[in-house]
Amino acid sequence: MTVAHRDAPPPRADFNGAPMRYEKLESLLRVALDLRGNAEGLSLVDIQRRYGVSRRTAERMRDAIERVFPQLEQANPGELPKRWRIRPGVISNLTGFSVEELAALNSAIKLLRRENLAEPLARLETLAAKLKSLIRPEAARRIEPDLEALTEAEGAALRPGPRPLIAAEVLADLRHAIIACLKVNLHYRARSTGRLSRQLVCPYGFLYGNRHYLVAYSMNSKARDYRLFSLSNIEKVEITSFPFRRHKDFLLSAFVERSFGVFQEKPFDVVWRFSPNAAADAKTFLFHPAQKLEDQPDGSLIVRFRAGGALEMCWHLFTWGNEVEVLAPPHLRNLLRELTIKARPRAHSPAAAARKISDKRNVL
Repeated sequence: MTVAHRDAPPPRADFNGAPMRYEKLESLLRVALDLRGNAEGLSLVDIQRRYGVSRRTAERMRDAIERVFPQLEQANPGELPKRWRIRPGVISNLTGFSVEELAALNSAIKLLRRENLAEPLARLETLAAKLKSLIRPEAARRIEPDLEALTEAEGAALRPGPRPLIAAEVLADLRHAIIACLKVNLHYRARSTGRLSRQLVCPYGFLYGNRHYLVAYSMNSKARDYRLFSLSNIEKVEITSFPFRRHKDFLLSAFVERSFGVFQEKPFDVVWRFSPNAAADAKTFLFHPAQKLEDQPDGSLIVRFRAGGALEMCWHLFTWGNEVEVLAPPHLRNLLRELTIKARPRAHSPAAAARKISDKRNVL
């Protein structure tokens, strides 16, 4: 016979009236931390989107947080939609850093160091130092062995390609101009000709890849359009006193989606067919954010998307060897055929051979 403790508290109810589960408690704490870390506050729609819940559940979560933290306040009185926040300092003692989070930060630092991005690398290293300074000494001593083990266990694969040298002051000046919306004069050296020129541009953002680029609107009378400027080819940045107004209809994400890679050209409809042998592997690839995958009765896979960048598509298709077929458009199929013929005298199907070799290695 067991005896229940008379003064044991009943199970706490969650925001739906059911006994509180750890997952829901964790979600509540995350929402509370988001409310604490956002000066503009969060609306019910923000909570719905971030946590994938219904509006009614978002309302219950907000009400549950208000019961625990009466300091919850409306950040925009008299405005719609209503946004709520928790003032700084109220739940600061609840904020902790896990070993996994610190290891992920160390991995990001490794990647920035590998890509030779000195300026954001320095900022992230400073942030890591600040975060570690907030950890209590006894906790730091406890997690240090695990942090070291996780950091060693998470490596960055060697990726062949250029390691461009980018001056830290170039990135710093461009970032300042982007925030202040000021036009800049670029001292730019063309990679193909080596010619140095001055380009007056409106800087919009950065695009990181094998090479790193500045996305800017060129004020050149012959261009008057958005252009990419290789960061490693910018020798100097002169920030002018002339402001510019960002085009409201320009989105960096949409600009990137116009192309398969970096080179910008008019988008076209793309259709690829992957063989049954390669279909499972192809399903794991994100070829384009708006891609559509269609399973075929014979086990093959059809991939559809719309983008420019035919040459870069061909470079990627080479890595699939004979396992992929270009169904559309005709000019992409013809370009791939031409490049294949040119490469054939130098090596017999180098990409296909490389793919067969990689398949035989101990990669699970």
